Amino acid sequence: MPAEPSSSSSHRRTPPLRRTRVFSTTAIDVFFFSSSSDIGVSFQSPSLASAMSLGETASPNPEPTVDSLLHLDRISLKRKLDDCVEDTDLISVRMKTDSDDLAVNSYSLDESLPSTSSNSSDDPISTIHFFVRMISGGRTVVIHANPEDSVQSVHEQIRRLTGIPTDEQRLIYGGRQLRPDASLAECSVVNDAGLHLVGRMRSTLHPRAWQLANGAVAAACRLARGDRGTLSYDVRDHVEEFLTICPRDGSDGDLSYVHLQVFRQAGVPSALVMLFLSPIKAHRECADEAIRLFLTPNVDFLPKIAQTQCASIVLEFCQLLSRTAQDDPLYMSCRNTLGSMLESIGTAHETELFDRKKEIAVIRDLFPFVTELAERVSVGLRQMMSTTPCTPMPSSDLRDFANVLLPLRRAIMDRVRGWGAFPISLNECGSKRPSCEDEIQSLHTLFLDLLENTDECLKNVGEHLVAKGTVESERHRTEWSQYLAVLKELNSISKLYEGAEEKFRAVLKVRKFALNALIRYAKRIEDHLWVLDHKDVTDFESRRHLVMLLFPDVKDEYEELHEMLIDRSQLLAESFEYIGRAEASALHGGLFMEFKNEEATGPGVLREWFCLVCKAIFDPQNALFLPCPIDRRRFYPNPALRSMCK
Repeated sequence: MPAEPSSSSSHRRTPPLRRTRVFSTTAIDVFFFSSSSDIGVSFQSPSLASAMSLGETASPNPEPTVDSLLHLDRISLKRKLDDCVEDTDLISVRMKTDSDDLAVNSYSLDESLPSTSSNSSDDPISTIHFFVRMISGGRTVVIHANPEDSVQSVHEQIRRLTGIPTDEQRLIYGGRQLRPDASLAECSVVNDAGLHLVGRMRSTLHPRAWQLANGAVAAACRLARGDRGTLSYDVRDHVEEFLTICPRDGSDGDLSYVHLQVFRQAGVPSALVMLFLSPIKAHRECADEAIRLFLTPNVDFLPKIAQTQCASIVLEFCQLLSRTAQDDPLYMSCRNTLGSMLESIGTAHETELFDRKKEIAVIRDLFPFVTELAERVSVGLRQMMSTTPCTPMPSSDLRDFANVLLPLRRAIMDRVRGWGAFPISLNECGSKRPSCEDEIQSLHTLFLDLLENTDECLKNVGEHLVAKGTVESERHRTEWSQYLAVLKELNSISKLYEGAEEKFRAVLKVRKFALNALIRYAKRIEDHLWVLDHKDVTDFESRRHLVMLLFPDVKDEYEELHEMLIDRSQLLAESFEYIGRAEASALHGGLFMEFKNEEATGPGVLREWFCLVCKAIFDPQNALFLPCPIDRRRFYPNPALRSMCK
């Protein structure tokens, strides 16, 4: 007869288990077992598990949480549980260590509890079952495994069931701790063995950081529960002090980074977002203030150099808020800050700021934001075409799209280069089945959609120029400059895919007239060097304008002048001496020129000196430059100078 292990010597018959799913979300399944005193809760995410264990929900929708469900059914459930006299919770878990993708809410429960006898197993030769007892609460987990399975696989199954991280678990058997890399057979774990699960004491260089982070989580959860003894500013105070004690400039950068990662490892971002989604206004304002501490550099709390190290924290805020609050100003601010950080970082994968994540992890983290921003840019382009006068799209959407797209493209390029040929052939992509196939194909679809909308916009620009003329079109200079910014990003995406550059170039050729008009409206602060790769679609005036933008802006007045006193008889030598020893930044300012033994000064003298120096530079006797034998107006460096410079 199947028997249930108990702390007493007596054995009782256990009726078959029936489980009823009460509710389910993407992160948690809750079951009531009708013939046991168990309330089984299976978590797929440890961070959400810790939040749900405190009675909180990860969604603003009024889904029931564990605590609310227990509260509503307290009376009827108590009658059911009082009929049972079980002292120890028993959960039977079938181990499958070869599959890391096993969902917790899909594990199999036997029709009846296993017997303590070895004959109760389906295959007593290849499998064993043993018991893992939690010291806290007296809960016991029954696990089936193969003798050659590792102890680490048991740790992982316990993590999936309880939400306890594997690095915080210790399994004790026979008076000694089991090594994670050892097999069950090596540890002499046999049928009906009793293992004890205990917690691992955390050793850290930042004990105060952990205290403040855990205090912030506890305060947020108490507020969400409505604890009258908790004040709303307790949460902000914990976060503020956490940032205040972060190592500053001049100290070890690794210590600063490890300190900030404590915030995320303790689950504070999830707790703050949970509080922000509260229907109570005071709670929302409290969480909003705490989160915004990471979004703006502050001399007292978060210096600029330390803010960049918060990139993974801000990314987690964005991921949590994007699911429920995409139109909220707080989410917009988080996304803008993330874009600015990614612009300065450039490459996200394999960097310490993002926990040394591989390319595939960074692609999956950033692609949802690229999709969202690309859709917003497409909507903005369509609105610019349909409204009169032309209404520009929000500049933040376009800027964030470019900033997030950059590390995503680099991650895809490195991923694909390690996988096969580059650029990407979508036909081969489907046959080789890379792990990021969906994201790669979706980005190509976004490229085609944006290219189509931009083509329509350029068509409208051309028609407007023909109908209204160049002078009338000057009023749309600011709005139309956004088209060039979109084209720049499309040009970068086109380099990823086979045949995409040809499609992009075809649009530029068809809209050549509008493109050249937009280039002539370009400003100095914008980056349009990508246009130089498409000389066949630009005219001389457009290229001349782009070249002029490369020079510094001309100023009439300068705070400091670079002074030179030149002897006419040693014009070239002394001029070279003054210029050679000057700082580059000083030459960007004004020049004050005076010839020895002459009283004249001013712009006329400066212009005369410049003309004399140019003539001396191109004088054949000085051998600096030689005239072109075909066109005497052209010069090239004298090859003999190579020997003179050595």
